[in-house]
Amino acid sequence: MPGYREGGYGEAVPSAPVGNNISYEDMKALVAGGGARIFDVRSPEEVANGHIANSINIPVTEIEEALKMDPETFKMKYAVDKPQVDEKNLIFHCQMGRRGALAAEIAKTLGYTNARNYAGGYKEWSEKEGK
Repeated sequence: MPGYREGGYGEAVPSAPVGNNISYEDMKALVAGGGARIFDVRSPEEVANGHIANSINIPVTEIEEALKMDPETFKMKYAVDKPQVDEKNLIFHCQMGRRGALAAEIAKTLGYTNARNYAGGYKEWSEKEGK
């Protein structure tokens, strides 16, 4: 399945180093300032129940394939410009952090050196934002 490491999703995935994670406070500032590209890697069904403003939904199962697309194909499929490999604030998130960490790891292996994970995920965001 694209987007998953050999061995499947159930395989243990090392925790992302602290430097690869972003806090709620930093995420809130980036969302408010519009200074980040935020990818929500949850399923469309999860996103339908709520999402972080201006986030782009690309399920974790599609992340690797999506980031390998040429810019034109990416834009046609997701209706936004493909992130540059040196994008300063490239943030991935899911519900609680695991899939976001996996997506950030995949992005890093593809050369997106600034990819980070919002470890608190939508669960923390919705609790703190009251949504």
